[in-house]
Amino acid sequence: MLRNTFCHVPGIGSKSEHKLWAKGILCWDDVMKDGFLESSGQNHHFLKRRIEESQCHLAEGNPNYFAESLPVNLQWRLFRDFRNTTAYLDIETTGTAGQEDSITTIAVYDGSSIFYYVQGDNLHKFKEDIRRYNVLVTYNGRCFDIPFIQNYLRIKMNQAHIDLRFVLRSLGYTGGLKGCEKQMGLDREDLNGIDGYSAVLLWNDFRTNRNRKALETLLAYNILDAVNLEHLMVMAYNLKLRGTPFAETHSLPVPTPVKNPFKPHRETVDKINNFRWDYAQ
Repeated sequence: MLRNTFCHVPGIGSKSEHKLWAKGILCWDDVMKDGFLESSGQNHHFLKRRIEESQCHLAEGNPNYFAESLPVNLQWRLFRDFRNTTAYLDIETTGTAGQEDSITTIAVYDGSSIFYYVQGDNLHKFKEDIRRYNVLVTYNGRCFDIPFIQNYLRIKMNQAHIDLRFVLRSLGYTGGLKGCEKQMGLDREDLNGIDGYSAVLLWNDFRTNRNRKALETLLAYNILDAVNLEHLMVMAYNLKLRGTPFAETHSLPVPTPVKNPFKPHRETVDKINNFRWDYAQ
């Protein structure tokens, strides 16, 4: 889809892009054809120069060139061309107020492998590992996950970023990550009913009682959040294509579910649910 995109060119918005498509200028190659500049004005010369520049950046594997020019709700167009260097990321925190809040776990999935990082264990390795990727996919990461990581770990994350919160909202899906998953037919199975507050309680149980099952349950939850982002990304990508002439040719197959290395521990889940119920009373 990126090679069919013109909205990253200054002066071209969605309406202008659709006019180009309607005229048969469907991709960058059409701009580069010999006849494109015949009887054309200065704007067409400018467009051709920007497309030449775009081709160079795509060949060099530089998604930031496009991410810096595309509106937030069009960042999804980066996905197909940079999928092999994309990481799906989600964090959990202690949930305390202000500067006392800290990262407990981070889950990263790259479409084939799962990586997880735990406070007090291997969290420091995240800094180096995340540099392998050029694009990050999150849900609400623009407002929460990415700034939190940068501040807490004191690192700069310069990757292009597709925040599914904005993409899905433009498609009419709201209600947080779990709400969007449910609306789009994803079943969390044994992890149904576990949410962000549960994640805080699970971490507290692990740190206070050394309950390893609580940590495993927390990691199962965190990892599922990251893994499901790929599924949501592909579904959103295909849905967004319906507003273009390329739905029949550019759609992607829904990814096969990956096996979560951790499973929730039912007794531990019941214990934290009972705590929540007693606290609410």
